[in-house]
Amino acid sequence: MKFLVTGAAGFIGSAIADKLCTAGNQVVGIDNLNDYYDPQLKLDRLANLQKQANFSFQKIDIANRDRVAHLFATEKFDRVIHLAAQAGVRYSLENPMAYVDSNLVGMATILEGCRHNQVQHLVFASSSSVYGMNEKIPFAEDDAVDHPVSLYAATKKSNELMAHSYSHLYKIPITGLRFFTVYGPWGRPDMAPFLFTDAIVNQRPIKVFNHGKMLRDFTYIDDIVEGILRIQDKVPAPNEADKLASPATAKAPFRILNIGNNQPIQLADFIAAIEQATGKVAEKIMLPMQAGDVPRTYADIDRLTALTDFKPATDIGSGMQKFVAWYLDYYPKK
Repeated sequence: MKFLVTGAAGFIGSAIADKLCTAGNQVVGIDNLNDYYDPQLKLDRLANLQKQANFSFQKIDIANRDRVAHLFATEKFDRVIHLAAQAGVRYSLENPMAYVDSNLVGMATILEGCRHNQVQHLVFASSSSVYGMNEKIPFAEDDAVDHPVSLYAATKKSNELMAHSYSHLYKIPITGLRFFTVYGPWGRPDMAPFLFTDAIVNQRPIKVFNHGKMLRDFTYIDDIVEGILRIQDKVPAPNEADKLASPATAKAPFRILNIGNNQPIQLADFIAAIEQATGKVAEKIMLPMQAGDVPRTYADIDRLTALTDFKPATDIGSGMQKFVAWYLDYYPKK
């Protein structure tokens, strides 16, 4: 089977492309290799991928409608896993237009490519950020998500709406996955697991927002990859009996699913797991909540489990041990 993986030099994209290749699929990866974080990390992920004989790469910005259209027309993909996006809640306060270009325009080019080239199934990355300030936990796909607290979250909610409209109009099977705080080896340097580990290892203080009163549903990368692999093989079908009672279901061949660990961790316990893995004690600077952030994330994954018979289960202790081991191996070489 032939796959397009967008964001193939990214954290999740590189991991899923590698697994698809190992399973014998042909994979074309694209990425614009921007400098939102250290491009060398992206290049090193890509170098690992390029050891796979059935992987090929093209440097393409998904906002470039002509190049994306040409790619789809010439390659004729069976399935698409769309992970490319401008990530980061806090950065969206500083550079909002990057999110418009990548997350809105880019999503439209991918949808158009699927529309005109008979793609069997589009799986795309949404985010737990869409739940905003929802107080009901765990967060379920049935919940209203009409009050985003960052532009990043608003673009991801927009992606879900755009995807549903294309699925409805053009009968494209589409699944959107709301990811919950993904971490692990080769993880992003702008996220808490990396930032805290880097600071603790190098004996710098860490910034603890909302005075540590935070809950996060940390999800290990291998669990995310397994979930994506199982979901891409479960192609949604139209459901004319659907009563549109939930924003997560549709009469169209469309669905939204949470993918998280279903075990939220107190920030103090998360920091303790890093201290255990590094053998060092963190110096903490307590700060108020940052604009655009939310106090808790917690995934209801009943739909995911029912559909795939899979439930992420990696605990934070073993997950952070693996991340810290990778960090200590990778960074002394830089």
